[in-house]
Amino acid sequence: TAAKASGISLQKLMRPLFVMAISISGMAFFFSNYVLPYTNLKMGSLLYDIRQQKPALSIREGVFYSGIEGYNIRVGKKDRDGKTIRDVMIYDHTLNMGNRKLILAESGTMVTTKDDRFLIVALTNGASYEEQDKRDEGVNTHPLMRTAFKDYTIRFDLTQFKLSRTNEELFKGGHQMMNLSQLDHTIDSLGNDFKSRNLEVIRNLNSYFLFLRDTSFYAHLAAVKPIKIPNDSNSLAHPYLDISLNSSRGVKTYVSSMMDDLENKRYQVAKYKVEWHRKLTLSAACFILFLIGAPLGAIIRKGGMGLPLVISVLFFLIYHIASITGEKLAKEGEINPIQGMWFSSAMLFPVGLFLIYKATSDSVIFDIELYKSFFRKKRAKQLL
Repeated sequence: TAAKASGISLQKLMRPLFVMAISISGMAFFFSNYVLPYTNLKMGSLLYDIRQQKPALSIREGVFYSGIEGYNIRVGKKDRDGKTIRDVMIYDHTLNMGNRKLILAESGTMVTTKDDRFLIVALTNGASYEEQDKRDEGVNTHPLMRTAFKDYTIRFDLTQFKLSRTNEELFKGGHQMMNLSQLDHTIDSLGNDFKSRNLEVIRNLNSYFLFLRDTSFYAHLAAVKPIKIPNDSNSLAHPYLDISLNSSRGVKTYVSSMMDDLENKRYQVAKYKVEWHRKLTLSAACFILFLIGAPLGAIIRKGGMGLPLVISVLFFLIYHIASITGEKLAKEGEINPIQGMWFSSAMLFPVGLFLIYKATSDSVIFDIELYKSFFRKKRAKQLL
């Protein structure tokens, strides 16, 4: 208001903001086309590796722990130092022959090496029990070897707990990991695959309907006499009935399978097209919301964070809801991906132009007092 009172027009006042909005839109496009695919690739591969990663080594008191491959470990009690353990029981399954080896110890220590590659368990005052193979066939005996020890050390390999990274090349086919040129190439490939598969289905189905174009088939069919159905003297069956039924069932099964396959391919194409347009609509949204937000300050002549914030959040919610609705409809094939992704922008762009026009002409469309006075006059006329 002070700037306009000084003779500065709204267009001149908005000129630097316009340049800034264009710059932000350009940076948003650069980010969505180059930075975002790279970060999505890094995040996707890392998230996959984390999901495949085994949980950290955690041996609790009184609970059998089977996180180390080939062993089941039970610790009766752990001292406060975190290293000393008591009443230790270890089942050794490394031979993959069941519970044939058991180690018991009164106490011990449990530490990891500096590089965290191995867990060293030093046991004291215990014994190991190992079931031996039968010496003679047919003899129902189960030899058991017992070995007592004062000190016994076991080294467990912990490399399985380390995070192993997967080759990122395996994730580059994701639609969120591509820029515009890569998406163009993938969309063309998927579109050609969809068309070829559709033509293949049509060719395969045509073979079942060749009789429609062969007039001699009807003459041959009329010459075949019906036969009686066993145990039913009043019914007649045609020799080609079973053949026709089996053929129809086969066609139905084939069509159902191919429809599912084609629908999946259509969904994949739509998903990549949606991602292609998303990179442009993000930049357009920055500019369109500027067209809406900039004139609000001139129209809403109130300070503070009250009404301006409410109106701004309202417009943003409208844009967000329209955007996710259009995207969902585009992925489901209800509308074209272009229509779905640009629906919110096309809806709010005229609103932005309208608000700029109203701000230029000193409109008071957001002046609550104006509406209150209008309804007061309306009510007064009704009372009269």
